[in-house]
Amino acid sequence: MKKFTLVLMMLCLAVSAFAEIRLGALLSVTGPASFLGNPEKLTLEMLTEQVNAAGGINGEKIKLFVYDTQAREDRAINYLNRLAQKDKVLAILGPSTSGESLALKARATKFKITLISCAASSKIVTPTSTYIFKTHQSDTHIAERIFSHMQAQGVKTVGLITVQNGFGATGREALLSLADKFGIEVVADEKYMDKDKDVTVQLSNIKAKSPDAVICWAAGGSPAIVARNAAQLGIKNMYMSHGVASPKFIELAGEAAEGIKLAAGRIVVADKLPDGDKYKELLMQYKNDYETKFGGKVSPFGGHAFDAFTLFKAAYMKSGNDREKLAMELEKLTGILGTAGEFNMSETDHNGLSKEAAIMLEIKNGKFAPLN
Repeated sequence: MKKFTLVLMMLCLAVSAFAEIRLGALLSVTGPASFLGNPEKLTLEMLTEQVNAAGGINGEKIKLFVYDTQAREDRAINYLNRLAQKDKVLAILGPSTSGESLALKARATKFKITLISCAASSKIVTPTSTYIFKTHQSDTHIAERIFSHMQAQGVKTVGLITVQNGFGATGREALLSLADKFGIEVVADEKYMDKDKDVTVQLSNIKAKSPDAVICWAAGGSPAIVARNAAQLGIKNMYMSHGVASPKFIELAGEAAEGIKLAAGRIVVADKLPDGDKYKELLMQYKNDYETKFGGKVSPFGGHAFDAFTLFKAAYMKSGNDREKLAMELEKLTGILGTAGEFNMSETDHNGLSKEAAIMLEIKNGKFAPLN
């Protein structure tokens, strides 16, 4: 009897040890892109805690492995190797930036490990690759939304100012490729370095062309410099990308942020959405959970990690602990609501979003407001 009990206990321990979901995350927790990676990390830790407290997924608890890439491609590559070979994770959420994500595509595919990026570039999932997905609205979605609004407002000419990094480069490509489709002419095309402290020269060149509107495509602290310099030059009708959809931008830009328009997800105006909006309940739940736990304001960037986790969970419920099956089930997901929008994956679309995933916002009285 004692021997039977001992064997039973050992079997239970073996099953318990096996029933663990090893999930990796590569995020820019510190460094120049910490405004992306830190809320992503906090979001994943919160969701993991919530799911485990509720019994896990299919009765299996999640063990989360998070590594800080500092937005460096070399660190991302090294940590992916570690997650795949040493930690033996089932999937990886992240990275936070487009450059890192593009650098990891081939390597993740080689390991046959699903990567759900939180970055924007459409090149991450174009062309599609079996194991590569992303949750962030693509730069093309944002550009289409901005141009649609401009077209409705009668804008015919625009000037561009974009930051010279992966985010700015792919955004610029999207803007240049789509402008003609909306009957808009790009009359100025200026660039600047992310660490520049003044962009008056570039903005003066744009102003000299007298465009109907100006689009700045950048993220982090530099768009605030663009906004302040533009205000000093008297440039009006300024648009920006989803890269500034954070209260931090308004804080940094100050009064210069007033009146700036942007295309972004709904999370920053969740409480202003009508009660009938199909996303409001999910957004408010995430917003309240995050802000209650961590104190700071929720952001779209943490939302991209929320969506990556949501997609992983939905696919895992069908695939179980199998890398190849997980990728197959992710590709089949449809009608999944997230903070960015409704995800409808397919064999040819590993982002699953459309331009409806972004809405137009305007900064009024120091806050984001839906733009009618």
